[in-house]
Order: sequence, then C-alpha cells, then structure tokens
Amino acid sequence: MSETNSTQPSHFIVQEIEADLAAGKVGHVHTRFPPEPNGYLHIGHAKAICIVFGLADQFEGQCNLRLDDTNPAKEEQEYIDSIKEDVQWLGFDWANLCHASDYFDQLYDWAVALVKAGYAYVDDQTADEIRENRGTLNTPGTNSPFRDRPAEESLDLLARMKAGEFDEGSRVLRAKVDMASPNIVMRDPAMYRILKQSHPRTGDAWCIYPMYDWAHGQSDWIEGITHSLCSLEFKNNRELYEWFIDKIAEVSGHPEGVAHKTRQIEFARGNITYMITSKRKLLQLITDGHVTGWDDPRMPTIRGMRRRGYTPAAIRRFWDEAGVAKRENNIEFAKLENVLRSDLNAFAQRRMAVADPIKVTITNYPDDQVEMFDAQNNPENEADGTRQVPFSKHLYIERDDYKPNANRKFFRLTEGREVRLRWAYWIKCNEAITDADGNVTELLCTYDPDTRGGEDPPPDEEGNVRKVKGTIHWVSQAHAIDAELRLYEHLFTKEDPEDVEEGQDWLTNINPESLKVVTAKAEPALADDQPGTPLQFERNAYFVRDTEATNTDGQPVFNRTVTLRDTWAKQQKKG
Repeated sequence: MSETNSTQPSHFIVQEIEADLAAGKVGHVHTRFPPEPNGYLHIGHAKAICIVFGLADQFEGQCNLRLDDTNPAKEEQEYIDSIKEDVQWLGFDWANLCHASDYFDQLYDWAVALVKAGYAYVDDQTADEIRENRGTLNTPGTNSPFRDRPAEESLDLLARMKAGEFDEGSRVLRAKVDMASPNIVMRDPAMYRILKQSHPRTGDAWCIYPMYDWAHGQSDWIEGITHSLCSLEFKNNRELYEWFIDKIAEVSGHPEGVAHKTRQIEFARGNITYMITSKRKLLQLITDGHVTGWDDPRMPTIRGMRRRGYTPAAIRRFWDEAGVAKRENNIEFAKLENVLRSDLNAFAQRRMAVADPIKVTITNYPDDQVEMFDAQNNPENEADGTRQVPFSKHLYIERDDYKPNANRKFFRLTEGREVRLRWAYWIKCNEAITDADGNVTELLCTYDPDTRGGEDPPPDEEGNVRKVKGTIHWVSQAHAIDAELRLYEHLFTKEDPEDVEEGQDWLTNINPESLKVVTAKAEPALADDQPGTPLQFERNAYFVRDTEATNTDGQPVFNRTVTLRDTWAKQQKKG
C-alpha cells in the first residue's frame, strides 16, 4: 500500500483514498486531468490540476493528461498545445498523454453492442423536441416516439449516420435508461450526434462524435483510473457513468469488469471574487473586444496570469491554502494577491522606476559629474548581489513624493526638509519652480556629500545627529530609459460580476479603468531585464517585462503584477 507524504495537505479526498487503499479496493492510485480542448485553461482548472496531479504524487501513483476531444467544432490545435504547456508550467507532468479520440473505435463498438442489447436507440427527433420532452425537475420526461424502434433498424441507421448519409442534427443515438428518473441526466441521454467536422487527430475519418458523457466514464475505465476527481457539477453524472460501465460489462460478457469501476469523488470549485471563469463568457470578452485575447493579463486564464507575472509556485500555494471542500465557496481575490506578494518578495529583482516624474536639480552638485552607486538587487537574498545605478545633477522623483509646505506627518520632500535618496545621498528641498498655471515643474535641492550611499551624516560638533524619516526612489535624468507601464486592476467592479440589476447583464460590471498605461522614467538596468523576469519597482509594485509586447516607440513594456499592498480595497471604500 502507498503511504501519503506527510508534508502534503490532508482533506476529505485524501481520507477517502487512504480508506480505499487500506480496504484493498485499489492497490495504487491513478488519477487523470481531462480538459476539453475548446479554450485556454483558467485559474479554476489550476485548482483541479493541483488536486489530481498533487494526489498522484502524494500517493506515489500516476496521473494521466487526457484531452477529451469529442467536439471538433470547438476544438483547435492551439488549445491542445496550450493545455499541455500550462500543465507543465504549473510544475506537473503526466504519466500518459491520452485522448478520448484514442478510443473512438472502441466506443463505437460498445455503442453497437448496447443497441443490440436494447440499451440504446436512434432518435429522429430534433434537438428542440428532445429538450422539450425531457421534462423538468418536477415532471417526468416523455418517451420518444422512436424509443421502441427495433434494434435492427437502429443499427442500420447508426451505421448510415457513421457513413455520413444524414444531415447534422437530423438524428442522434440515445441511451435507453429512464425518462421518469428524478435525475434528469438519466433521461435517455444522447451518446452520438452527427457532426461533419474535421478532427485535429482523426481528420475526416468520423462524421459522428461521442458526447462527453458517453466518452468520459469509459475513457476512465479503459485507462484504469482508480479515482475520478471532478467538480461538484458532475455529481449527477456519476450515476450515468456507472450505468454505462455496468451495461458495457454486461453486453461484453465480462460482468467482473464492474469490480474495476472507477470511483468518482466530487469537490467544490474554487470561485474567486472579481473573476468569471465560464469559457463561453471568457470567449465573449475576447470577441466583443473587452480584452485582447486569451492571454490578456486581465484574464483569469493561466496564460493571462502568467503574462501578468503570476508564478506557478504562488498559484499552487494559493490552492493548497484554500483547501479542498465539499461545498462551493467564494475566495477573496486579496488572498491570492497576498500569496503572490509573499512569493515574489523572496526572489523578485529590485529596480527603480518613476511613474509620474518631476524633475529635481541638485544645485550644489557638479554639473558634469556622474557617480555609480551599488544598489542591492534583493534584500531578501544577498546572493543576488548588486547592480550599478548612475547618479547625476538632474534627477527624476515621483510627483507625489513632494508636497509643498507639508506638515510633519509627511515624511517625504517638502521645503526645508531632508529625505534620503535610495542608495545615494540625503537631499533638502529649497525651492519649487512652477509654470504659469501653478504646476510644479522642478525642485531645486541641495545634497549632503557626507551622506554618500544614503548613510547617516556624522554628528555635529556638539554630538547631535541629524535624522531623516523618508526614503524615496529616483532616476538620473541623463541615464533614464522610457518604459511603458501597464497598470492592471480588476476586470470587473463587483466581487460577483453576475450581480446585476434587472435588465442588465454581467458585462455591465466591466471595469472601464482595468488598464491604465503610463510612460515611466526607469533606471538603465531595466533595458537588460529579460521578458518574464519578476521585478519589484521599489515603493511601487511588482512588475514583469511583457513576453509579447513592445510599444510603437520601441519602449520595453512592463505589466503590473500586483501592488505592494491591497490598494483596491481602499479605492472601493472611497467610492
């Protein structure tokens, strides 16, 4: 029997698997991740990935990646490739790469066997008629007028469907279960539909394709999956999956196969505030032009979050800390950001960039002098070393680091007060230059040469030591590079984007200020930072150099990953 790794989190699924192993119901653990390749994976899929791959590792078992490619009308090679890449980016790998299409021949043979045994039939009703006759939660469904057609007739029609003789939507193959079942999923579900679409793997070999519910459970069975772990939305489908396996075992003459039935265990999805993860709605955001694509950094897709600067370690840790529950719950987005900050703080390289610059002239500094200061790359890790930052007479600082005639509670730059320039000198503001409209355009300051490196100056003759409370960042004007900063906020203004008034839809809650673009003055080291490298712009936020974009002026583009603290909550309170 496999033993769990004690360092891994424990929850009800762990307990269920441990019980199955202890009782001898299974001798090992074999899970699977079965996405449909009809879109990009999102943060909700990341939870499932962490669970199924994580449990396989925890019990020293295996996990398959199986692409449930049963609907070529919505599937593309782009999605297939992205799914594999995203799983590996999150830090996992699969024991076997499988596809539902691997089993198309077997599934069809089993369907023929079920028809012969009276457990399936070809229905000529339209999709609307089938839907109308399915009934409701309170009323039973109505039998199809074709439900009792002879097996020979259904077999002939099924073969002709497979041969491409009929139009799309004209016929389906349905399982004959129970139209009065309280579980609507069991009311004669469709098994095959006519779909004359080329498949990414099988080409034009098929013009009928299995429905997800027909292919899914059998694929688990074929692959020897011991534990089928899925979200609560598939709880009602479990009865159907087991019905199919029982009937296949019966018609195949191998009823003992039932003993190897995959055990399905459901867990609650992870809903995060300010996010929507419906593939249909994510696609609508793209097609309607609210975002630029699946990898837009505002999207909850793994690809979008990756481009924004999220790390796989932060996503894994977030879902570990969120836990695995049996009931749906909403997780505050701030918790995801807190985990991300903690992760980035340990290794993000520090840089200086001024997003809203105001010019500073140090009047007592030599005109042509340039000094190089050692700046620490990461105070959390001395091994990251230092970099050289140029300093000169003319600098840029953040506009909000100056306030005219500020009181003592303002610890940054104001007339007659000193601040420390990070890694450089102490400076004192003496005068503010304004334009005709009264806007400050330049600050005239002096520096203290005895504070080189930002160190405290020596005591005066009476032993008194000057103190300074404020430290601000800066950039040398002569050496600064222009950098485009993309400042991202929530894509939606409400915690629940679906919370709308009557007559409105979820698109009403799109945040018109989810992206703000500014040109910053940045230290020259930023020009050499590679795309995808996590950075902390000191006193500002965490950023990452964009992997896809350079702006029209050739400036490097940096995406804001997360602010240094939760500023969104404060903004909402003000609103």
